[in-house]
Amino acid sequence: MDFSPLTEALASKSYQSIADICDNLLLQAAAEGVAYEDDWPYSIHLLAHIYVDDINSARFLWKSIPSAIKESQLEVVAVWKIGQKLWMRDYGGVHEAIRGFDWSQEVQCLVAAFSELYTKRMFHLLLSAYSTISIQDTALFLGMSEDDATNYVLQQGWVVDPASRMLTVKKQTTVTEQKLDATKLQRLTEYVFHLEH
Repeated sequence: MDFSPLTEALASKSYQSIADICDNLLLQAAAEGVAYEDDWPYSIHLLAHIYVDDINSARFLWKSIPSAIKESQLEVVAVWKIGQKLWMRDYGGVHEAIRGFDWSQEVQCLVAAFSELYTKRMFHLLLSAYSTISIQDTALFLGMSEDDATNYVLQQGWVVDPASRMLTVKKQTTVTEQKLDATKLQRLTEYVFHLEH
């Protein structure tokens, strides 16, 4: 089986496209009647679905993996553990599952990229959900030590109260420019004129 599109995507760090590439290769193998189960990169395929936040596809892929593969490839089970933690919304557990396995060279870059992406997602979740949060909870969500989490959010403009060990969330202001060109203004004027007469 030709895995060159997958290899190229991994080499170019095009992690967003890996799930689709794997799905297409899987369909191609099934259509051609090729036996692929033993050679299939299940851990990369599962992790690619997790990377694009498609937990349902990851669940269905997990259910389709033969039991012999699940028993013989511990890395596949370790990737699924990340998926389980995400499914259960165990935010701190996701980081533990990532750190709790010695990943192979081919999967390591994808795991590191997912870990970074997941930390950013959790930061934005905290940003939108809280006005104040404890340092301990922040560290749990971000998967860092309390000192590292404090430093991370301080760089984002948050304020720390050392006495209460609470962080004050600084909402990032988003500036939206409303572009109004002459044609839109002309159409609006004609519309109002039409309504008045």
